[in-house]
Amino acid sequence: MSTIRVAIADDHKLFCSGIQMLIESQPDLEFVGAAYDGETIVELALAQRADIVLMDIRMPIANGITATETIRARTTSDTPKIIILTTHERDVAVLQAINAGASGFLLKDVNPGFLLEAIRTVHGGQAVIAPRDSVAVIKDLIPHQTKRADNAAISALSAREKEIFLLAARGLSNSEIATTAYISETTVKSHISSILAKLALNSRLQIVAFAYENGLLR
Repeated sequence: MSTIRVAIADDHKLFCSGIQMLIESQPDLEFVGAAYDGETIVELALAQRADIVLMDIRMPIANGITATETIRARTTSDTPKIIILTTHERDVAVLQAINAGASGFLLKDVNPGFLLEAIRTVHGGQAVIAPRDSVAVIKDLIPHQTKRADNAAISALSAREKEIFLLAARGLSNSEIATTAYISETTVKSHISSILAKLALNSRLQIVAFAYENGLLR
């Protein structure tokens, strides 16, 4: 069984050491290195072929948002996925990081077990969605919408995909969407993949942000 290769970017070396010990305690995870600024993590993540990067937002030289954009700009199949680590969930930088391509975000004081499962979840192709509370955070970070809904923003989607898009934007899990739409979870995953591709989005959290930014949810 192949291991999940994990790197971390944070300017607090002691915090990085703690994450390293946590990762190395798991048989299915492999720690491939730490970087202490937003420039070095790009080089490290790509050179070490990291599967997952745990990314702080505020770092020297380049911040985590810029680093995320740079890493995600590589449109190869082995581009590392990003999980943002933050001390304040209602920080506008969290939304910027999601729009830059992060697959999710976690508070730095999260339970270690939840962090480990988040790594596995993202590696498995899903976003870290602390379901409805993440939706609430994103909703709070986006300026209040006064304009009419921009339905043209999702005109590329089929009628069924639009239905799935709105359910995902409300924070429903694959199983909840499957139950609501009377389809299988496999079909839900297929629709989500198509939606992400058609709208040029990288994650389920970007679906949430996209929906609110275009007035499709209020």
